[in-house]
Amino acid sequence: MSALGEIIAGLLGRRPHYLQVGAICLRRHKGKPEVLLISSLGTGRWIIPKGWPMKGRSLAGAALQEAWEEAGIRGKVRHTPLGSYFYLKMQDGGMALRCEVRVFAVETDSLSEHYPEAGRREREWVSPEIAAERVAEEGLKAILRAL
Repeated sequence: MSALGEIIAGLLGRRPHYLQVGAICLRRHKGKPEVLLISSLGTGRWIIPKGWPMKGRSLAGAALQEAWEEAGIRGKVRHTPLGSYFYLKMQDGGMALRCEVRVFAVETDSLSEHYPEAGRREREWVSPEIAAERVAEEGLKAILRAL
């Protein structure tokens, strides 16, 4: 949405959205593409690694860092986003933030057992079709189906 559109939406009572980055971690297994899903910390639902932009990193670089911290992935990130989707991020006080997640593909080189959030999340490699069935966000489903 344009800056003017966000200003008008704010005047009409809708808060602007916040920007996050996400990583779709990819590998080929027996000649077929697979996507790594991780469990969320709060609800345990299936998601992709995602987080806030980071000072000193490009959006793609921040997505690659999230892939490491949340999933133990090392790899190469594509700097052009695959797309974006929106979701409501629940805050501790019960307030929801409307977030846009720009999604970047990460070609997986390695998967570590020792990474910052090891033991706090489940990880599972699945086909893009199964990944699309498991995630909740419609926009993310569409990105996964397009792989």
